[in-house]
Formats: sequence, C-alpha cells, structure tokens
Amino acid sequence: MEILLVGAVLMIAAILMSAWLMTFAKWFPIPGIDGVFLKDYKTMIRAHVDFALMALFCLGFYATKVDLPVAACWLVVIGGMTNPGVFVVAAFDPDFWAKPVWRIYSLLSFMATTLGFGWIAWTLLRFALQAG
Repeated sequence: MEILLVGAVLMIAAILMSAWLMTFAKWFPIPGIDGVFLKDYKTMIRAHVDFALMALFCLGFYATKVDLPVAACWLVVIGGMTNPGVFVVAAFDPDFWAKPVWRIYSLLSFMATTLGFGWIAWTLLRFALQAG
C-alpha cells in the first residue's frame, strides 16, 4: 500500500512542475518560444487539476488504513500518473487525438484507472459491510 504514498509524491511533483511551467508560459513569455512549446494552456490546467485530484485519492485511500490489494494500488498509481499525462501530451501536441499511439495510450490509461479505482471501491465497500 505504500505505493499510494510514493505515487502521491510523484503526482505532487507533477503538480509543482506544471505550476511552474504554466507560470512561466503565462507571466514570463519568451519571444519566439511563447506558444511554440506549450500549445494549449487550458489543457495544461486540466492536467494540473487532474494530478491534484489523483494525488488526493491516493492519500485518501492510504489514510483509510484498510488493507487494500497491492495490485489495485499499483493500478490507481499508474492511472493517476497516466490519465493526467493524456492532458500533458495534448497541451504540447494539438494533433494529439489524430495519432493512434495516443489513442491506445489513453485507452490503456483509462482501463488501468477504472480497474484500480473499481477494485479499491469494491474492497472499501466490502470492508464497510463487514464492519457494519
């Protein structure tokens, strides 16, 4: 279950890096580079928020102190990094959805996230019903 803490730390690092990137892109634009590197500022904001939410989920799941399946925790962390990663790639590549490799990446990311969150939700529900 400690992978949830490691994952949350990685996601928090991504939150900080994206905040700095967006700050420099918006407040300190570099002539000739501005708009070339970060193409879609709003999509980067989506990545930033998604990383924050995923980090909070990891911390919340860990804080329950329920014995969660390790594989489910790994899936949550993998999804917690790759789902916001979809937004990061899309922020730099406006033709993101036209490329099959990113469609496959998005599908695999969504599947890992869905399986991990569903598995943990099921585990927490079973725990609550047994305790109740």
